[in-house]
Amino acid sequence: MKKLCIITTVSMTLESFVLDGVKALHETHPDWEITFVCSHNERFAASLPSYIRFLPIKMERGVSLSGLAAVSQMKKLFRRERFDLVQYATPNASLYASIAAKRKKVPVRLYCQWGIRYVGFEGFNRRVFKRLEKTVCRNSTHIRAVSFLNKRFAVEEGLYSEEKAVVLGQGGTIGVDLEEYILAPKKEWRAKIRSACRLGDGVVFGFVGRISRDKGSEELLRAFRAIHELDPTTKLLMVGTFEADESMDQELLDWAQTCPDVVFTGPVDKHDLREYYAAMDVYVHPSYREGFGMVLQEAAAMECAIVTTDIPGASEVMEEGISCLLAKPRDSESLQSQMTAFLKDSRLRSRFGKQARLRVETYFDRRRMIAQQCREYERLLEETT
Repeated sequence: MKKLCIITTVSMTLESFVLDGVKALHETHPDWEITFVCSHNERFAASLPSYIRFLPIKMERGVSLSGLAAVSQMKKLFRRERFDLVQYATPNASLYASIAAKRKKVPVRLYCQWGIRYVGFEGFNRRVFKRLEKTVCRNSTHIRAVSFLNKRFAVEEGLYSEEKAVVLGQGGTIGVDLEEYILAPKKEWRAKIRSACRLGDGVVFGFVGRISRDKGSEELLRAFRAIHELDPTTKLLMVGTFEADESMDQELLDWAQTCPDVVFTGPVDKHDLREYYAAMDVYVHPSYREGFGMVLQEAAAMECAIVTTDIPGASEVMEEGISCLLAKPRDSESLQSQMTAFLKDSRLRSRFGKQARLRVETYFDRRRMIAQQCREYERLLEETT
């Protein structure tokens, strides 16, 4: 019997990126004990199968002295349970868990590096958060990098050595459930969302995620405004939480919020997202930094043509010139150029969309990615026998 503990800051991460893999792992190894740790969430705790134990530990986002209490509770937990493997992801949980697990000499300390937080920072903040990232990497016995370019960046930054980290398959976390992202009802979903959001029959550019500076929202709005001036039939569908702050162009935000051809939906249930992707002709993802981009895989699964930025992670999900076009990060003119290429050529959109779906089927099918993870757990736990 093996004992595993998997830790993230909030339950949403476990639910979205871990739970399906653990269910598959249990089918193969029903005698293994699996524990989830994150901040308390009664709904999540009640939803878990009986073979997953849930132990809440309060972890606040951002910098907080409550982290000291979290480290202390984790040390007590690790001393009592004597886990064979502790896995952690997300910034705060990874810092606390890596410190506690090293102190208590957990044999396998696995850091799932699903992104590198300090990439988007400058000056003092970059130096501080790089030091914290290096601490997590140093405390870990093994690292699972989310992509090859993210791994190369980390090695070049001196976060860890080449041999300490692996990338599973072509990268990513858990992939797309293609039993959910099916194409048969796409026309029906497309008509439903286009009617509900009053999108009409023109070309619809779409975005899913936090509407914020680091997701490239300002560049997207600026690029779309320029395109819309030339072609008023175009629409922009923005799905996600509005987190724009005073650092963004307020005049541009005012224009977007009053323009009838820019639709802000607010948050959407994850099971309904496929319908919104179906309504889009071109999925635009102008992020400044990215782990790997689950939304890119989801949009691709619904045969959206894709424009994303030439950064580690995002640029690796699809293939440039085959299943996506790449724009320079933080560059609205470059983004506009790539969006316009798709706007002017419906056959190009169709070809890229079909290639995007094929790439998801080949590399990012959830069943395939979960099988890779299960084999990796088995390999790591062989070291503890």
